[in-house]
Amino acid sequence: MKTQFSDTHPQIDKVQIALLKKQSIAKKFAHVCSLSQTTIQLSKRAIARKNRFLDDKQVNLLFITHQYGKELADHVKKYLNKQKYGIC
Repeated sequence: MKTQFSDTHPQIDKVQIALLKKQSIAKKFAHVCSLSQTTIQLSKRAIARKNRFLDDKQVNLLFITHQYGKELADHVKKYLNKQKYGIC
């Protein structure tokens, strides 16, 4: 079996894979969710650092633009503006 990481000893790699295989689906899913949440937080933090003049709402909209496209970001912005001003 080929090792997964070049900096991990092959025997340790086998142990890690065996442990992952033993985990329940729920535990694996929770781990994936945690990694996804961390990735999103780091992405937003990088956007905020590069654009220090943006507030949280603007950072979130820029994140949506980068990840899902301008069209969705525009729809979200329009929705948020309706909520803010009570427009139905």
